[in-house]
Amino acid sequence: MFSTIDYLFFSASILLSMCVGIYFGFWKKATTSDEYLLGNRTMTVIPIALSLIASNISGVTLLALPSDVYIYGANCIWLCVSIVLGCILANYVFLPVIGQLNVASIFQYIELRFNRRIKILASCIYTLHILIYNAVVAYIPAIALSQATGIDPHIITSVVCIICIAYTTIGGLKAVVWTDAFQFGFMLVAVVAVFVLGVLSVGGFDVVYERALHGQRLDFNFSMDLTIRDGFWQVLLGNLVNWIYNLSFHPGCVQKVLALPTFPKMKRVVLMLGCGAGFFHLLSILIGVVIYARYSTCDPISTGKVSRVDQIVAFFVMEHSQAIPGLAGLFIAGLFSAALSTLSSSLNSLAATIHGDFISSIFPSDTLKSRENSILKLIVVITGSICTILALFVDQMGSLLGFIMALLGLVYGIYAGLFCLGIIFPNANSKGAFWGTVSSFVVVGTITVLNQWYNLQGDLENFSKPVSIEGCAVPFNITLSSIASTPEPPFILFRLSFWCNSVMSYLMLIIIGLLVSSFTEPDTLSLDPNLISPISRRLMAKFRMHDVTVNKYSAGTICQPAECYSFISDSDISKT
Repeated sequence: MFSTIDYLFFSASILLSMCVGIYFGFWKKATTSDEYLLGNRTMTVIPIALSLIASNISGVTLLALPSDVYIYGANCIWLCVSIVLGCILANYVFLPVIGQLNVASIFQYIELRFNRRIKILASCIYTLHILIYNAVVAYIPAIALSQATGIDPHIITSVVCIICIAYTTIGGLKAVVWTDAFQFGFMLVAVVAVFVLGVLSVGGFDVVYERALHGQRLDFNFSMDLTIRDGFWQVLLGNLVNWIYNLSFHPGCVQKVLALPTFPKMKRVVLMLGCGAGFFHLLSILIGVVIYARYSTCDPISTGKVSRVDQIVAFFVMEHSQAIPGLAGLFIAGLFSAALSTLSSSLNSLAATIHGDFISSIFPSDTLKSRENSILKLIVVITGSICTILALFVDQMGSLLGFIMALLGLVYGIYAGLFCLGIIFPNANSKGAFWGTVSSFVVVGTITVLNQWYNLQGDLENFSKPVSIEGCAVPFNITLSSIASTPEPPFILFRLSFWCNSVMSYLMLIIIGLLVSSFTEPDTLSLDPNLISPISRRLMAKFRMHDVTVNKYSAGTICQPAECYSFISDSDISKT
């Protein structure tokens, strides 16, 4: 159970978040929407980089990922390679376009490149997915704290969400960024401490490696069979699409990147984000390996000490906290810091999306001007409350990592595909983008739902690794279920690894988008070259693709069509 020092560590992390929010809400109060959402574009590199790392490392990384490694092995380690590749693509292909936009919501690029209808569609999908994802993010650390204190996780989730809503509402982006930066410190100390102490408790790296190898946790699968849960190609390519979105197009990431004053600083921050995210994911995977090494001969799930796999990390920490006072509190503080940073960033970017893509287009600008900050704060309160309610139902799901990655894979693939269609392919038009998005969402969404349904019903192959209770100190009564007849396996599309969702939705959107674009009339107005990647612009110059006509707006601002015509001439292309 929690000791006094544990409560001190945990309370300090929560109080620090509240104090930062109060400071920026009352003493450094944002007076304009630009300051509330973008910090007046005067933020510096270090706090933005730390904030981005913290907001991309939620309890999913620190709790669900090690638990998944404990059960299914360390095949997911290839996602660290995906992060590096995604960082390279972000800096050299996508950031040169996104970094020049003078917008608060990344989805306004979709309107600039295609049209308003597609922007609204993308914004709706994003809003729905963030509400569900935030509910999961809020619930995960409550599992660990409940394990330590016995308090109902639903009560913990509700209290923490209210705190997060409060400091995000009153402080704006600056409060989010600086709170994230402090929370990064708790996260870093927590995961490093758990990893080092775990290795020492097992007996060193050699023992960890030997036990993990013997327990098949280091058996890497390079098969081309896409129904295998954690195959090399599924993990590498699926996460590459995910991290292209995370590093280049995620509204929360783009919002913070655009808060920097210069393009070189933006590139530096994306590089730091890639390195930091890769480090935390690698360390979380290694923690899962260490935990397996610790329980390789006495599985706490089989013995009933842990009721579900998502509690295995908290159980491991609580076991060691008896000898090291404060360890449990430090780890729980790190978990909640990760959750709060993700929640606050998501709520702030969601406010920017809803305000910029929906409300500002419904009400006259004169009406909104004097009330923008109040409207933004109201959006944070409403969306945060919805997330809190949804979090009460998260415990009805199965494997949290599998569910989360299935959901994120669908949505991230659609977003990455839509933005890549606009940035890389100058021939793509609004009709292609619309039907590509709808087709991808419907088809891959159906596959995702049925895949999760069959998984909950137990109709999919179980790829979990073997566990043992041979080394347990006392005998345990374990009831073994009778072997039932093997059901007819579902159709192969519904048996694909959840890592495939992002690749499927990404490729389907681009392929259908290009096909529809090639068989339909181009959009009426010309394509601004600033909306296309420099690589594509060089190809346009090489093949003299100056007749492409796509859209009606000029990058950098939302304006009237007559003011935004930007015709591409041979001289314009040669200069790019």
